[in-house]
Amino acid sequence: MFVVEPATEATPEVVAAVAAMLPLLSRSAPAPSASEVAEIVNSPATTLFLARDGDGAIVGTLTLAVFRIPSGVRAWIEDVIVTEAARGGGCGEALNRAAIAAAEAAGARTVDLTSRPSREAANRLYRRLGFVGRETNVYRYSSEGPVE
Repeated sequence: MFVVEPATEATPEVVAAVAAMLPLLSRSAPAPSASEVAEIVNSPATTLFLARDGDGAIVGTLTLAVFRIPSGVRAWIEDVIVTEAARGGGCGEALNRAAIAAAEAAGARTVDLTSRPSREAANRLYRRLGFVGRETNVYRYSSEGPVE
């Protein structure tokens, strides 16, 4: 059983948990600083959800971005990370359900996310939660030059 809650402060515990889990998602992304985590937590456009296990340890995170554009309120789930020990136990599902509920409460008609095909368990979860693949192209621009 996991308890999911939005982070309300960038405490040392939250900053350390994000830094420890980020390599599970990206080997190249540097860990965010305390001020960068605070920026995420304090932004009205983003919510950093934390999943805690029965002992109160942070074992998962998810960032939800909600924003208004001319076509309506949109929501985007990013950086879903679950520790290896908590995988397969419902942590990712609990994080996503909390984010979906928050997005709907904010008036978002849709919630989008991307997931690499190699993340087979995550992709099964997203389909089980009702996400549907879309026929689209995803493009990325980097100010640092070409991206692979």
